[in-house]
Amino acid sequence: MFSKKHILDEIRRTATENGGVPLGRERFARETGIKPYYIEKYWARLSDAQREAGFEPNSLQGGYDADFLLEKFVDLIRELGQVPTQAALRVKHSSDDTFPSPHTFAARLGRRGDLIQKALAHCEERSGYEDAARLCNEALTAARTTVKKRSASEPVPESELGFVYLLKSGRYYKIGKTNSAGRRERELAIQLPEEASTIHVIKTDDPAGIERYWHHRFAEKRKQGEWFNLDSRDVRAFRRRKFM
Repeated sequence: MFSKKHILDEIRRTATENGGVPLGRERFARETGIKPYYIEKYWARLSDAQREAGFEPNSLQGGYDADFLLEKFVDLIRELGQVPTQAALRVKHSSDDTFPSPHTFAARLGRRGDLIQKALAHCEERSGYEDAARLCNEALTAARTTVKKRSASEPVPESELGFVYLLKSGRYYKIGKTNSAGRRERELAIQLPEEASTIHVIKTDDPAGIERYWHHRFAEKRKQGEWFNLDSRDVRAFRRRKFM
């Protein structure tokens, strides 16, 4: 049980760490462990608690119109160079308070296929969006191919989880993907002049997308290939993720 005072203190602490802006409901629960039902023992909603703690609630917690959501989705397509998976949407939302949650996209714009179709229409109605439109078309074509294969009664392989790992050798860190984190460490140990050790492993249903996310996030610290010169804050950010 979390006391009312503890919840208010956590709102103030996390808001201060976030530049004076109170966190949204999902991020606040994730970073403090205080789920909405604890808050609702004392207040009708999180925004009421934020006001009592001395803050104006984050306006981004409200509703979004379709154009705003589609523009955010298209921006992420361009950032990643592909139509984002659910995992990529979760990652972006968790690292960027201005980016809506996957649930918001689904509730306002429908399931993945509907969302991509609407994003394509959004792009085609505007000039300068040809790159994102092409990626949407490619994703829809791939989805239709998959449906045809299933309709032909071909067996659908079960989704296999992979891993994105953070490995350290000397002063540098490697961010890579694998189906077997332990095996990859052993393989690299043979190739590297200094001992390599796994710092953390993230389990994911989208290894390529999640690896690309971390490479993009630390792009300014890339040394060569998949090797990065990270600091302790970067390592802590990676280690906070258990599944993406």
